[in-house]
Amino acid sequence: MPEFRQPPPVPSALPVTTSGGGGWLPHGHHVDPHSHPLGQLVYAAAGALATTTERGTWIAPANRVTWTPPGFAHSHRFYGRTNVRLVAVPVGLCGELAAHPSVYAVSPLLREALLALTDRRAFRPGARERLLAVVIDELAEPPEQSLHLPEPRDGRLRAVTDMLHADPGRSATLAQLGRTAGASERTLSRLFHTELGMSFHRWRTILRVHHALVHLTNGRSVTETAMDCGWSNPSSFIDAFTELVGQTPGRYQAGLR
Repeated sequence: MPEFRQPPPVPSALPVTTSGGGGWLPHGHHVDPHSHPLGQLVYAAAGALATTTERGTWIAPANRVTWTPPGFAHSHRFYGRTNVRLVAVPVGLCGELAAHPSVYAVSPLLREALLALTDRRAFRPGARERLLAVVIDELAEPPEQSLHLPEPRDGRLRAVTDMLHADPGRSATLAQLGRTAGASERTLSRLFHTELGMSFHRWRTILRVHHALVHLTNGRSVTETAMDCGWSNPSSFIDAFTELVGQTPGRYQAGLR
């Protein structure tokens, strides 16, 4: 199991225009919407973070890193005591990465490069640029969509998603939610596909996994998390979580320790 390096505390406002930095943030820490002239990678070496933009929310446990290109307004929320690392990407390199906010998988090499960039206070001439080049090379694979939760614009669909955000474990069917929102099941099903690019079931599963990551980060058991987030049994939760996160809930929680 990797050892988490211990950076000094960071101030309440995260650096957004410098080369980056790192530190511990408390559970629930929130950074209001902002943008910055450089690209930014934010990595939670311990804990988890959610990045929200007009395109929706990406959640990143310790095997993911969030990417925000220059100029995109975004906010962050941190779950669990979070060892957060920030790396600013010069504008000239941003074209190598996605043109929109995204989440990338973190390989062992990428993790070490991110930690080295944010641990060191001084570099030999050219060393930081070479490390940053390694980071860019390790992000060559397309960004992942599995943990991206898009948000709707249509008012009827937003009424449904708002109800589920308020209670992810709610077991109501789409038809039942539609009666409250004032729209038919057929209309809502069509809107999920046309606006969000996925089915109602898929969207709700991603929402529940987002909340499950928070519960697990906060020390809830796998069984408690499954019940709280709306799964009828732990095994179906484990299957859904593993598909989206790439590891079982138990392994994810063990890695936090």
